[in-house]
Amino acid sequence: MSTGMIGEQSGGIALPALGCLELRTHPLRGRGVFTQSPIIKGTLVHISPVLLFDHAEYSEHGKHTKLDHYTYCWQGGFALALGLGSMFNHEPFGRENIGFTRDMGAGLIRYTALRDIAAGEELCICYGPNVWFDMATDVPSDQGHSDSQQPQTAEDLLQCFDIV
Repeated sequence: MSTGMIGEQSGGIALPALGCLELRTHPLRGRGVFTQSPIIKGTLVHISPVLLFDHAEYSEHGKHTKLDHYTYCWQGGFALALGLGSMFNHEPFGRENIGFTRDMGAGLIRYTALRDIAAGEELCICYGPNVWFDMATDVPSDQGHSDSQQPQTAEDLLQCFDIV
């Protein structure tokens, strides 16, 4: 029986965890990931397995739900990052403190510190150049992942994401 997880047939995958991470509520952004301890640049912060939705399933169901605000573009469709992966809030390119690498083959997303991060800081990723919410308030709009909101070129997409 398939669970929709990619790479599930290939034996165990270690998922190291930093014990200093916690979910907190930000007054404008809602829940987000924060650190209780300093994190050194280059540290692997989190690994999220993903649940994959092909284009047809996502178009028919996923984009009409709140899942639309938590998915990543993925080869063949969209992926929902499990664990903390869907809880990282957005900062524009160059201001994010966490980078991520999508490992298509293993069905994982790895999150790494892009700079030294102080205790108490929120860990944020860049969602890409075309976000679906008002940046002034970080409030989601009802547009989700519409075609017009997706990066227009491969170069746009690669600005914020590494793909393995």
